Formats: sequence, structure tokens, C-alpha cells
Amino acid sequence: VRGPNVMLGYLKADRPGVIQPPAGGWYDTGDIVAVSPDGYGRVVGRVKRWANIAGEKVSLVAAEELAAALWPDASHAVVKVPDPKKGEAIVLATTQAGSTAEALLAFARSRAVAEIAVPRLIVPVQALPLLGTGKTDLPGVQELVEAALLAHPAA
Repeated sequence: VRGPNVMLGYLKADRPGVIQPPAGGWYDTGDIVAVSPDGYGRVVGRVKRWANIAGEKVSLVAAEELAAALWPDASHAVVKVPDPKKGEAIVLATTQAGSTAEALLAFARSRAVAEIAVPRLIVPVQALPLLGTGKTDLPGVQELVEAALLAHPAA
């Protein structure tokens, strides 16, 4: 973002007392934004992919890598959803037939991965949505997971 409402800069240890403005006057929020034809912005995600589970930062990428290590021939994406007890929970969307949270947890334990970093919910999909570049469409995965959880709340 850029404009008169954005901070003037940072106070950093390498130059005490000197305000260091953001590069080119632009402040990088880390948000991914979709702009409507009318010019309105809507935040659809974050560049850095972390969940906050009971105050602990959990990498969504690390959870995806765990699933890929167990089921290397499938496609996986991990997204976060609100959790009433812990703030957020992580959910694995995967093309792996027969995948279970129990199998993923057992695999994580065998690799000494912290249990908080293991998705407890798995949404099976035929295919993950992709962008034109061939990369995973993470906002699309988010919508897919939310729809699946609404359809099957106990999933």
C-alpha cells in the first residue's frame, strides 16, 4: 500500500533515531489482494503461509511437505480454518485416495514432527484447483475446503 495514511518508515537498530522509509514509499503488507472491476480490493490470502494454533505459529508449507513425504504420488495443499478452541486449525486437501489423519499423524510421529503441525482434518479431492501458471490456486483450495466442511461439519 502507498499513501498519506501509511507510516513514514521504520526505526532500525543499524541507524538509531533515523526514520527509514519503505522502499519506493510502498509498504509491503504481505497480503494477496484481488481487485474488482470497480477498483475495490479484497484480501484473499497471505504471501507467508502460517497458521496460529493456540498461540503457536505452524507452517502450512511444512504440513504440505509432510503429506508429500508420506504420499509422494498425490497432490496436497494445506489451508487454515477458524477453530473455536485454538484460534485456527489446519486442513489438508489431497488427491490421495484413502488418506487418513491417523496415518499422517503416525508418519509425523515417526519423523519426530510436532503434532501441532499435523492436519487433523483431511478433505479428499479429485484434483487441486490450479492457476494458469500450473501452480496451486490456494484461494480456490480454501473455498473448496470451506465448502466441504460446511457440507460435512464433522469431517
